[in-house]
Amino acid sequence: MAKALFIAPTSQQSGLTSVCLGLVRALDNIGVRVAFFKPVTQNSEDKPYVDRSIHFIKAKTQLKPPYPIPLREAQNLMSKRRNSDLMEKVIALYAECTESADVVVIEGLAPDHDQPYIEAINIEVARNLDADVILVASPKEMTAEQLDAHLDMSARQFAAPMDPEVIGCILNKVNAPPNAALSLYQTEDKAYCPYRNIDYGSNCKIFDKDRFRLIGSIPWRLDLVAPRTIDVASELDPIIINKGQIDSRRVTKISICSRTVPNMVEQLKPGTLIVTPGDREDILIVTCMAALSGVPIAGLLLTGNLQPDSRTLKLCQPAFLTGLPVMSTHTDTFLTARKLAEMNIEVPINDLERIETVMGMVASTLDAQWLKKHLAISKEPRLSPSAFRYLLTQRAKQAQKRIVLPEGNEPRTIEAAVICQQKQIATCVLIGNRVEINAIAESNGLKIPPGVEIIDPEEVRHQYIPPMVELRKRKGLTPQMAEAQLEDNVVLATMMVALNEVDGLVSGAIHTTANTIRPALQLIKTKTGAKVVSSVFFMCLPEQVLVYGDCAVNPDPNAEELADIAIQSAESAETFGITPRVAMISYSTGTSGTGIDVEKVREATRIAKEKKPGLIIDGPLQYDAAAIETVAKQKAPDSPVAGKATVFIFPDLNTGNTTYKAVQRSANVISIGPMLQGLKKPVNDLSRGALVDDIVYTIALTAVQATQPGEE
Repeated sequence: MAKALFIAPTSQQSGLTSVCLGLVRALDNIGVRVAFFKPVTQNSEDKPYVDRSIHFIKAKTQLKPPYPIPLREAQNLMSKRRNSDLMEKVIALYAECTESADVVVIEGLAPDHDQPYIEAINIEVARNLDADVILVASPKEMTAEQLDAHLDMSARQFAAPMDPEVIGCILNKVNAPPNAALSLYQTEDKAYCPYRNIDYGSNCKIFDKDRFRLIGSIPWRLDLVAPRTIDVASELDPIIINKGQIDSRRVTKISICSRTVPNMVEQLKPGTLIVTPGDREDILIVTCMAALSGVPIAGLLLTGNLQPDSRTLKLCQPAFLTGLPVMSTHTDTFLTARKLAEMNIEVPINDLERIETVMGMVASTLDAQWLKKHLAISKEPRLSPSAFRYLLTQRAKQAQKRIVLPEGNEPRTIEAAVICQQKQIATCVLIGNRVEINAIAESNGLKIPPGVEIIDPEEVRHQYIPPMVELRKRKGLTPQMAEAQLEDNVVLATMMVALNEVDGLVSGAIHTTANTIRPALQLIKTKTGAKVVSSVFFMCLPEQVLVYGDCAVNPDPNAEELADIAIQSAESAETFGITPRVAMISYSTGTSGTGIDVEKVREATRIAKEKKPGLIIDGPLQYDAAAIETVAKQKAPDSPVAGKATVFIFPDLNTGNTTYKAVQRSANVISIGPMLQGLKKPVNDLSRGALVDDIVYTIALTAVQATQPGEE
């Protein structure tokens, strides 16, 4: 039976939704089968309303919780002493969430003096669902002693003999400023610093007791409350002069500029919203110059209902094309600044990027392992997409590998290297000109931490000519030819891998797959016994992660090569915590079909079984027979793989690439890869449309690959 966790806020604006979503993510990360339930929505039923918690859960997870009971309906039943009727409704909805779940996270109601029965509803729900209670508190400006008293009083609400146990507390927005919107006006050196620095975990006496645990202390961070420029616009209803990237740029600082140009230039930083009177065309022009220099200004807000001259706007058009949002308000600078200081900084329901950041950050601070142990969950964890990514980054952290990135002056690659250093996923080595890399980083609002290495190819290229000639002497490579080839930073980085100076390589953000693989085949070479270099994608389906191979490298492998791809893919799956059950995919299942293509798959299956007798493999299997249990019972009832395959091997590149992209796009599935297999040392390719997160996870994959036994 699923265990219930009732999350009870101790005050308004405690960040309840963020904590609940983060808790769901934290439990999912460690493989716990988690569900989400919100019994009552804290809004009136007489107007159209989208519950934020339900909306975000559906958008960011595969969970489909039922829509909650409107608060007015719950209050009406409580006022008529029909508590049991209300609880019957709650339990009926709860039952929809518990199937196949180990834990159900239940979001309570926030205290509200204007709304009766809030406290009573929370107690009734927690009691009737037999839930353990976790308090959520935002300390605000409390001292440790005041927080002790606050938590003790909140816990006593559940102190009746039949009430559930309050097992602990999650502190949220720790050391937050009194007004988060006003914090956007802080000077740069204070922008990401906490308002105070109180360690409640050490100073609160209530956490000294074993019966009441501090499950997490979530620090306040400005970047988690940073609105998009479009969110600012929605508060002010301005005239849009240039839309630009208004939907994606974020405001991390607000600067009111009425100074002369020399005295305001230092304010032109990434993420800054420049607010200035509409007749200050000099500030408009200098902001446009900053935009043309590559600085992603959050936006320019012109006040006083004053529009720049059309000739000035025409001059600024090239800067507008960089994505700079420009708006004009109807109010003067003073009133505009006041509105900005009072704006609502809750995460809007359409800002999925920000809620993803919030969920990840909250999850990282919670002690989910303690909760799992406390709730006595002993089932073998499933490898959900979140669990896979968590496992991947944890293994990469433990590996502590050095990964070279030859596309060192590519903005996404630089940001990925910074993230990997901050999260200690790997030590990244950027290949490129130091001045250029630092300038690109600064223009994108990044600061390269000391742990990220930068190697200027012009300074070291000559060192690799003799060893490259030695590696390729049988192919007749001369020093002159080697020098010319080393002008390509991918070749240079591959030499670093070949000479064991780094542990792996990631490239492809601006290079083709061939540009990445060819030097690896020439300089690193394949493992002993490997017939081919192949690839796999890790397909993050809702309930589990599957392995697809080969979808990126080999156009039409023969039976022996296909068997080798199957063995490599099974080994890759096992390396990353996936139990390999290999399905050799064809248009026919078992002996039902004939033809050259089917025979190739059948022969490849035989060869793989012969080479790896302990491998769980079967084929040929149609995709539906391999993936769906009900189909498997009809088409291949005696197969050890059908219906529960975790590794899918496609007969050729046309089938594999088409299938992975169809699944990825039609089911909105995240795919990680391609990860190359069969090389002596790890080299991995990126899609040229890769996002920063894609690069980060590929670096993590490469770091974990580098822990496997290699060859000299």
